[in-house]
Amino acid sequence: MSHTPDLVIANGTVVNSFGRQNVHVVVHGRTIVQLVDASEPVPAAARTIDAAGQLVIPGGVDGHCHVAQVTGRFRTLDDYRTTSTAALWGGTTTIIDFGIPRDARETPLAAVLHKKELARESRCDVALHGSVVQWDETVPWQLEQLAAEGVRSVKMYTTNRGTTMADGDTILKVMREMVRLDGLTYIHAEHDPIIADCTQQHADDGRIGIEHLHRTRPELAEEISVKETLAMAEYTNAPVYFVHQSTPGAVDLVAGARSHGMDAFSETCPHYLTLDDTVYGTSFPEWYACCPPMRSPETVAALRDRLAAGAIHTVASDHSCYDLTQKRERSDDIRAMPHGLPGVETRMPVTFTAMMDATGGAARVEDFVEVFAAGPARINALPGKGTIAAGYDADLVVFDPAQELTVDGAGLHMGTDFSPFDGRTLTGWPAVVVSAGRVVLDAGGFHDPGPVGQFVARNGFREHQAAAATAPVSATPAPAAVYPAAR
Repeated sequence: MSHTPDLVIANGTVVNSFGRQNVHVVVHGRTIVQLVDASEPVPAAARTIDAAGQLVIPGGVDGHCHVAQVTGRFRTLDDYRTTSTAALWGGTTTIIDFGIPRDARETPLAAVLHKKELARESRCDVALHGSVVQWDETVPWQLEQLAAEGVRSVKMYTTNRGTTMADGDTILKVMREMVRLDGLTYIHAEHDPIIADCTQQHADDGRIGIEHLHRTRPELAEEISVKETLAMAEYTNAPVYFVHQSTPGAVDLVAGARSHGMDAFSETCPHYLTLDDTVYGTSFPEWYACCPPMRSPETVAALRDRLAAGAIHTVASDHSCYDLTQKRERSDDIRAMPHGLPGVETRMPVTFTAMMDATGGAARVEDFVEVFAAGPARINALPGKGTIAAGYDADLVVFDPAQELTVDGAGLHMGTDFSPFDGRTLTGWPAVVVSAGRVVLDAGGFHDPGPVGQFVARNGFREHQAAAATAPVSATPAPAAVYPAAR
């Protein structure tokens, strides 16, 4: 190869989910073209970043973001420019958003195409999930069109009756279609009859404000819904992915299904690993309005243990960018207020801090890379993502696992005026971020690349898993002689 590379990250320790090595990472255009053993001379490049003594990890993949989301009369305050910028500040270089129908008039296909158009303003790469609320005879054709667009997953809610909830018949039929199309079924699992009854009982007693949220959505409701959904997935042979699991019992149910050969996956979120239900007794309980709610301190500790044990496959932000004015408008009634937390920018340090807490400070960076980047990329069948190796996308983070910073919600970049982690000291932050070969964050600050993010078409789920299993990534360093040494 005769041309000069655009970028070399030199002398760093590259950490993938499967191991680490001391190499120079050679980048041309959007792609990693070579890993050169660090004992060899640094190849010449248009720009060289010396990462000696530092860790270089794959750019993060956040598999669960809600951008410009409309829920009833509320709309999140962000757009793709804002959310993708915040993602890059936090070391995430690919986000996966949802095309959820805004009301009964919008079809699943139209919802995705609308989001795909909005995503033209993204600063980082974007993939999409579809969503089905109600089955009709057009759904199979729409799912075929989504697959042709590279959208190979569909989310359904087992709660939120009257808005986004899909009934059992719809879920089962969509699962069958996703098997036919080699796709992945995403599930928000909470048992709606239990939640509806519990919420009504609290309303009848006048205990319906935000300070009572955690009591209206019990752990049992989540776990029963996971159990029912796993039964449908087993019946249809459908791969299934559970979003934002908040209890160890829910994670254990998925682990049990996997032990019997099912393709089932557990996602959790940073807030369920670090915040507990005592937050609803603070002066600002509206900061923590989300579903499921925060759980007891004992449950949070047990969930962290599951993360440390490898039972949780991905950690995603579930980013939803409302502000405090929206949150406080109806904080007297949890049924009327918007739920969801901003978190795409803080996913890296909150997750790493939780892993350090769970392991007594002995967390392996390889395990962090798995839930932060490699696992989300592999499970969501994203080509070129989640690994540092020749031929993969040049999405790279120089990661400082020792850096401690205190979160200032007003100083973040998510387009809202708070963070649920405000005032918390977190460990593990990005020092340099490279997205699609462009240095977007370094000691000089953020360098806006403009609307250069690309839409990522995903592979078929089982096709991708089989390919990964039979052709494991080779990250063996190549000889340095391919490029001239830097002068």
